[in-house]
Amino acid sequence: MKAFSFSADKESLRGPRIVRVGLIQNSIALPTTEPFLNQREAIFQKLIPMIDAAGSSGVNILCLQEAWTMPFAFCTREKKWCEFAEEIDGESTKFLQQLAQKYSMVIISPILERDVNHGETLWNTAVIIGNHGNIIGKHRKNHIPRVGDFNESTYYMEGNTGHPVFETAYGKIAVNICYGRHHPLNWLAFGLNGAEIVFNPSATVGELSEPMWPIEARNAAIANSYFVGSINRVGTEVFPNPFTSGDGKPQHADFGHFYGSSHFSAPDASCTPSLARHKDGLLISDMDLNLCRQLKDKWGFRMTARYDVYADLLGRYVKQDFEPQVVSDPLLHKSA
Repeated sequence: MKAFSFSADKESLRGPRIVRVGLIQNSIALPTTEPFLNQREAIFQKLIPMIDAAGSSGVNILCLQEAWTMPFAFCTREKKWCEFAEEIDGESTKFLQQLAQKYSMVIISPILERDVNHGETLWNTAVIIGNHGNIIGKHRKNHIPRVGDFNESTYYMEGNTGHPVFETAYGKIAVNICYGRHHPLNWLAFGLNGAEIVFNPSATVGELSEPMWPIEARNAAIANSYFVGSINRVGTEVFPNPFTSGDGKPQHADFGHFYGSSHFSAPDASCTPSLARHKDGLLISDMDLNLCRQLKDKWGFRMTARYDVYADLLGRYVKQDFEPQVVSDPLLHKSA
């Protein structure tokens, strides 16, 4: 467990708005060859002392990693892993509701959701559990990768919930699930809706994304004047049947190493050290949410942005007859 803090300038007309926030990264608890029920229950039991540690430390808002209830099996393209999908008020939510109420803690629970009201459709979803144990709402992952072993489009759809910001007892929060961190407009939209803390629960491996990991969230925090909590699972998950993704690589049985390295970024460009690459961990940070407004006032990014210009370009770009605004040097095409 590691703990850090972010401060803000003292204000004359407003008191501090200090919130204690926690991130948990963890490996799975049993081999992927074990019965699914045993795997899920083992993860539940593994997380209890970690969540208890967060609650006992006074954490107000806690975020778990992407698809925390299961192995990240979407690389395999095997549909048997869909059994881990559950409804919004399913077993994992009931499990966490008790802990949220016990510690008066908001908990963000990223799960594989089964939407029984819409043809059993699957979504990659974050459930927001309030500090009274109530379900505040949900957000579904906006962007799905199509790179390497990330075969997630085999399982679930791009989200349809927009960019919701959830007003909780401890501040306004949002969830930018995993691959959405590669899309600056995704970060922007949460900021436009008033987020003060955006969580990025992820499952990403070293070979693909590790050089980008400490950069993207920090840039988002700076550009949008909010805090970012980045969570990545840890460990190497080996599956019973080798698989390949048609990328020229020989078949293999593991996705690669989930490198952990969870951390917080602040709107003033500061950030915490990261958790370990190979160990489970709990990262706790105190943050004064007043810093968000103070940085907005300092830099004036919202006032100086040209949203009308961007909106005009995007409005034209999504049309089939779009033509890029390119001005060519006439001498490029002049014959000798």
